[in-house]
Amino acid sequence: MPRSRWLRSVGAFLLPAPCWAPQVRWLGLLRQPSLVHGCPVLGAWHSARRWCQAWTEEPRALCSSLRMNGDQKSACAQEKQDFIQHFSQILKVLTEDDEGHPEIGDAIVRLRKVLEYNAIGGKYNRGLTVLAVFQELVEPRKQDAESLQRALTVGWCVELLQAFFLVLDDIMDSSLTRRGQPCWYQKPGIGLDAINDAMLLDSCIYRLLKFYCREQPYYLNLLELFLQSSYQTEIGQTLDLLTAPQGDVDLGRFTEKRYKSIVKYKTAFYSFYLPVAAAMYMAGIDGKKEHANAKKILLEMGEFFQIQDDYLDLFGDPSVTGKIGTDIQDNKCSWLVIQCLQRASPEQRQILQDNYGQKDTEKVALVKALYEELELPAVFKQYEEDSFSHLMGLIEQYAAPLPPAIFLGLAHKIYKRKK
Repeated sequence: MPRSRWLRSVGAFLLPAPCWAPQVRWLGLLRQPSLVHGCPVLGAWHSARRWCQAWTEEPRALCSSLRMNGDQKSACAQEKQDFIQHFSQILKVLTEDDEGHPEIGDAIVRLRKVLEYNAIGGKYNRGLTVLAVFQELVEPRKQDAESLQRALTVGWCVELLQAFFLVLDDIMDSSLTRRGQPCWYQKPGIGLDAINDAMLLDSCIYRLLKFYCREQPYYLNLLELFLQSSYQTEIGQTLDLLTAPQGDVDLGRFTEKRYKSIVKYKTAFYSFYLPVAAAMYMAGIDGKKEHANAKKILLEMGEFFQIQDDYLDLFGDPSVTGKIGTDIQDNKCSWLVIQCLQRASPEQRQILQDNYGQKDTEKVALVKALYEELELPAVFKQYEEDSFSHLMGLIEQYAAPLPPAIFLGLAHKIYKRKK
């Protein structure tokens, strides 16, 4: 029997924390009450088993990280496949009745194309998180076909919100590729019509919520959550645009404080808090304290995620990430330029001033060479370790009464990611 499986069979209490873990009082997590299926005792044991699995297996997707039994890899693959297959039902609800409509039929055909091109092909992490957290929090006997279908649909609503943002973001950034294919606006015959297509994607979210969740007690909470998440993300995008207008390079605008504000609003709320909070509302967890504590963990996780994104924009492999990074050309207030400014000599700062925010490939190469000269890849690696340890501490402190496994699954999913 493999050692990891044997350890899981006898329980987490025999297992020391790994060498890379922070010096946390990690068993303290097991002593805290946990709201798994409304049962503190079951919740504590469930969390213990999950900690053991987290320490004895390579990090997997969140859906498998929350599993107690069975082949986790195949379970994760099956859940992802179920999620993708549900998209056909999403398309049916959004388009089938009106495709033959004498007045709007051709517009609905266009909507179908927009959905098929922009909603499919990502990692689906945000949508799958809704499903996984819902299944973690709701009693198995209450997870009937209808409730699981609603969870799948809300997961797809998060994915549609992501698609809405990305279509517009690609236009604003003049991006070329997304998910390994041309950006939607770059497709022949699309161009700036993509702006209206993005608004269609956004409208679909609320049509789906009304169709599937209107009679549920959490319907209003979901509406407010999605509207607030959209607003927060749009405010974050506004901060980003104001801080780094194209053609107006002002390195003085690039401060760590402003960067953190951009990341918090543009990325963290909708990428991390939204999917977990949606599942919490669907599970009947609507207390301010529970949501505030979850937010403390998830916003920090969102910052960690965005800093990874900034690093991968320049140093990632486009064949893996699925996109060609343009942060330097776009004059972005990224983590890399912040770190460069904190370390640069006056001469190096001048190099940055002369070359940042310009489309010239030679100037982009000079900025990248400057980052490498300042050893920013090594700085990032150290940050990644330190930030992950900090996340473990936040999970220990704020996870209860929710199961720590919810947050551990997300953290392990993004730790050392390559795309």
